[in-house]
Amino acid sequence: MSFSNNCKSDKIPGPIKGNALSGICEKTCLQVEKVFDACMSQTTMTDLQLTLSDVTPTDLTAPYKFVSAKSTSTNAVISNLTVTEIPEDNCYARVSCNVQIPVLVTFTDANGKTGTGTATVNIPKDVILHVSAPSVIPYSIQATVGFSSIQGVYTADNQFTVTGCATVILKVTMPVDLLVPSYGYCYIPPCREYTEQACEGVFDLPLYPQECGEECRCNSRLRG
Repeated sequence: MSFSNNCKSDKIPGPIKGNALSGICEKTCLQVEKVFDACMSQTTMTDLQLTLSDVTPTDLTAPYKFVSAKSTSTNAVISNLTVTEIPEDNCYARVSCNVQIPVLVTFTDANGKTGTGTATVNIPKDVILHVSAPSVIPYSIQATVGFSSIQGVYTADNQFTVTGCATVILKVTMPVDLLVPSYGYCYIPPCREYTEQACEGVFDLPLYPQECGEECRCNSRLRG
């Protein structure tokens, strides 16, 4: 069993059916990361230089042939962050920073052996976001990212020039205690263990064989 196949729909996450207020039994204080604002940018990056480090294995033979590059984490490192309030509207601010995306590059060497190396994609951002009013608990700027590339060439020692697709989501967040209406605690169903079902069908067989047509012959004799 799991949330997806459990029949107790009133105590599991999922679509609300009927009156949404029906079943609410308490006000619950949740400790969460509240998102005050967010924006997303998606960019096609061309002629991007990726310089590899931590190349494995160590016995590869150049030149290399590019296979792919992909981000290794959805969390990026933000550097050179500057938040400047906009005088015309102090609810908004100019957020400028450099977003660093960790990337794993896969390639093959001159002998066809597969190798990998790490690199960093640096993306400058300069956007306008809604920021929270001054408070004891400060807000923070976070970045959720993604990068992928299947097109690139080997240009120098441990360096590739690639064309890739980058997604950057900047968020203004703060840890808060939030009061929300609640249906109570979730019902956690027992797990349904995965099996190969090697005996499926075998255990469904009768213990002793039934002769073909035996039931029909018995019924015929009874009628005669």
